[in-house]
Amino acid sequence: MSSIDRSQSVGGTRTYEVRTYGCQMNVHDSERLSGLLEDAGYVRAPEGADGDADVVVFNTCAVRENADNKLYGNLGHLAPKKASRPGMQIAVGGCLAQKDRDTIVKRAPWVDVVFGTHNIGKLPVLLERARVQEEAQVEIAESLEAFPSTLPTRRESAYAAWVSISVGCNNTCTFCIVPALRGKEKDRRPGDILAEVEALVAEGVSEITLLGQNVNAYGSDIGDREAFSKLLRACGNIEGLERVRFTSPHPRDFTDDVITAMAETPNAMPQLHMPLQSGSDPVLKAMRRSYRQERYLGIIEKVRAAIPHAAITTDIIVGFPGETEEDFEQTLHVVREARFAQAFTFQYSKRPGTPAAEMENQIPKAVVQERYERLVALQEEISWDENKKQVGRTLELMVAEGEGRKDGATHRLSGRAPDNRLVHFTKPEQEVRPGDVVTVEITYAAPHHLLAEGAVLDVRRTRAGDAWEKRNTAEQAKPAGVLLGLPKIGVPEPQPAVASGCGCD
Repeated sequence: MSSIDRSQSVGGTRTYEVRTYGCQMNVHDSERLSGLLEDAGYVRAPEGADGDADVVVFNTCAVRENADNKLYGNLGHLAPKKASRPGMQIAVGGCLAQKDRDTIVKRAPWVDVVFGTHNIGKLPVLLERARVQEEAQVEIAESLEAFPSTLPTRRESAYAAWVSISVGCNNTCTFCIVPALRGKEKDRRPGDILAEVEALVAEGVSEITLLGQNVNAYGSDIGDREAFSKLLRACGNIEGLERVRFTSPHPRDFTDDVITAMAETPNAMPQLHMPLQSGSDPVLKAMRRSYRQERYLGIIEKVRAAIPHAAITTDIIVGFPGETEEDFEQTLHVVREARFAQAFTFQYSKRPGTPAAEMENQIPKAVVQERYERLVALQEEISWDENKKQVGRTLELMVAEGEGRKDGATHRLSGRAPDNRLVHFTKPEQEVRPGDVVTVEITYAAPHHLLAEGAVLDVRRTRAGDAWEKRNTAEQAKPAGVLLGLPKIGVPEPQPAVASGCGCD
């Protein structure tokens, strides 16, 4: 039986595959898309299906240069598969669909559905309408129809979950098109957020990441400037919730009450992702970033004073239009002063539709590349030095699955420390499941991970581990033909290097 036959083998049940590009918001939206499709009777195609599903959904990103070329290349790859498989459907959603609504079907007429960032809940209806009417359905809403958290969800992790607290963004950064595609910020009511968190904890989730395009601006839509710090404190009162993280904040909105709440809330993790973008005041002004170097470093100093072991990460753009060597040196200065645990570094590329794309003094590629390499070399050195400070510390790790690509060969397991550092540790004799917690001593540091090569000091079985085991057992018990596939279990990736925070942080 071919892979195509297998994907349709159980009583005509239709399979789906969702391909996700871009930021954490897109990752979370894809969980919603998967939940919607499964609620409509579809089942997930096996891992590595590579287009052999009955429905292939692209959840796109418009932040990166050439994002459209990548999309149309992938669509072109699927065209012959679709031609040979009657009934196969292709859908395109996300930011690029919101931006290029009128051109996708023209350039790829074999696409069945185009939907935007505001109406992901319509996907099953649009697929059925396209099937019945035998013509492409293009439906783009101009404003949010329903908050995504009201939609069904197929979470990728049994023990860690994203929780959206807001959608959209009120900033006008000149390099970012996301506010135009996601709309103005819209906040959820605190009670609704906490109800979702409590429901997740009841299912076995022990770690949540509060998610927003500009997460610490939460409250601007409901008229409470301290709403975000209050939300953090409220999460601290939820029994069974062991770890709380959030991404991505904006320095403009990072107030002292948030720092105090982080320090005083026991389950708020000692980790902060704070996008810098540039260390130069003139470049920050050109970016419309509404803070300056002194303000940024002041926040870092306050966080370190309140939470000494906090791991701070950032985003940096190299080669923004008009950036001089002096400007770039100011970025290197901030990197040296801030001592980031890790930095997600990007070479500036034009985003069509953004003011920066039309600015004069675009920096030659060779200059951008040379600066980028200097920045990466400096940050690698700092990351390694900061990780070396962890050697000898005893840490509690939440065990993960799929985070250590060499774990099988090295007979190790992997987990995340409270500050979100990745740690590979010796596999204990006692059974350990993703979601369980182990205590280890750090013995070695590399720039991007830590090792605990000695014996595990303690293993704590958790409700989260029980949830993972229950889910894993249920997946394995499914008839082979249904092919839901095993989910990738693990802590939601904090900041994908592709486009952390959609570039609007």
